[in-house]
Amino acid sequence: MSEIRVHPSVSRPPPANPEDAPGLSPLGLATVLLGAALPLIDFFIVNVALPAMGRDLHAGEAMLELVVAGYGVAYAVLLVLGGRLGDTFGRRRLYLAGMAAFGVTSLACGLAPDAGSLVAARVAQGASAALLLPQVLATIQATTSGPRRARALSLYGATAGLSMVAGQILGGLLVAADVAGTGWRAVFLVNVPVALAGLALAARTVPETRSERPAPVDVPGTLLLGGSLIALLLPLTEGRAAGWPVWTWLLLGLFPLLAAAFWVVERRADRDGIVPLVPPSLLALPGLRRGLGLVLPFSTGFGGFMFVIAVALQQGLRFGPVAAGLALVPMAAAFFAVSLAGPRLVARFGSPVVTVGGLIQALGLAVLAVTVLRGWPDLSVAELAPGMLLAGLGQGLQLPVLFRIVLADVPAERAGVGSGVMVTTQQSALALGVATLGTLFLSLEPSVGMRDALLWTLGAQLAAVVLTTGLSLRLPRTVI
Repeated sequence: MSEIRVHPSVSRPPPANPEDAPGLSPLGLATVLLGAALPLIDFFIVNVALPAMGRDLHAGEAMLELVVAGYGVAYAVLLVLGGRLGDTFGRRRLYLAGMAAFGVTSLACGLAPDAGSLVAARVAQGASAALLLPQVLATIQATTSGPRRARALSLYGATAGLSMVAGQILGGLLVAADVAGTGWRAVFLVNVPVALAGLALAARTVPETRSERPAPVDVPGTLLLGGSLIALLLPLTEGRAAGWPVWTWLLLGLFPLLAAAFWVVERRADRDGIVPLVPPSLLALPGLRRGLGLVLPFSTGFGGFMFVIAVALQQGLRFGPVAAGLALVPMAAAFFAVSLAGPRLVARFGSPVVTVGGLIQALGLAVLAVTVLRGWPDLSVAELAPGMLLAGLGQGLQLPVLFRIVLADVPAERAGVGSGVMVTTQQSALALGVATLGTLFLSLEPSVGMRDALLWTLGAQLAAVVLTTGLSLRLPRTVI
């Protein structure tokens, strides 16, 4: 194979099947989970730091939204490609490259002299995250099986969910601590030593795997998928702040055309025996298809909620960065505790765990809405805690299980592509949630006030939860 000749130090392809691959040790699993945590933490860590960035860099609202959108769009666009490259060149190798690039680009973000430089560094950081994250699930798929895989995937789900909440908690603490006078820059600089530790650990503990039949990069598919995601996410994120200029409508009009062209190209490649970027045959897997249908509304609602609650707590309730972060602690603690119990709950009750989780999350959102309605604007962290706790409990019962559903049918030799498709869907949905629910909230706030804008947004997220819960009723009980 050509890949072996390019890398003469590799005498044979690392095994792709769990039966043949070296096992993933507990420390190795912890190391790859670190690679899952960093990109997700950094998607959310900036939410509570945006006001400080705006003051320090004299950046307007549109530029600050690009700090979030630039990372999210680059991340989402390149994730499937990152999975394909890991399949071809080795997942450990791409993990190391992605972790190194993530550390360098985090340093660039932390040292950015102006808003434009920060946006450029965030785009590069998102691209490096897209190299890193797909290797995590692909490595788990290729080096574990049976109960070990189920536990590893549950831990991945717990890590992903906790990282999304912990990012805003950590961001608040770092901004308030003003470490060595760095202020908001600490939210990026903290990644540098973590990335160095991740590199040292990965070099020793993560086994190398790659697909037994690596496919070349699908250039037309990659360009069309990237164009589709940019055409959808960029105008939705930037349109309101920019005043909805003509280019935003042109891009939105292009989105369905690009998406249709992408699907046609991928189906044609599949028919011609060329391995496409997103094989339609992969989407035909029942578990993957059902799971993605649930991940999409779940992640859209979650991403929008985390962005909106950060704005509402700081600008509406006048919480400082620390208090805004502490308000999310009950959600994070409940999510982590429940998600660790996921394997036992699923073994006993099966996929109805997802439905119960949706009902509990809906109850939490309803409690939070009633709390806001009755107590605004004099709410405390303690008064918000019951709703946050219930929402975290429900999320913890859903997300880890959804990841297992998506990947249950994906064969090990296609682990990179399957992982890339899943995390692309998740990341695109998170960015879509920030764009849609964030735009709804910020558009309503000037006319109806912060409280009512928050209530409308909570209602929209509740609708997404109800949709996820309804779809979960169609899952076979023994799908996992």
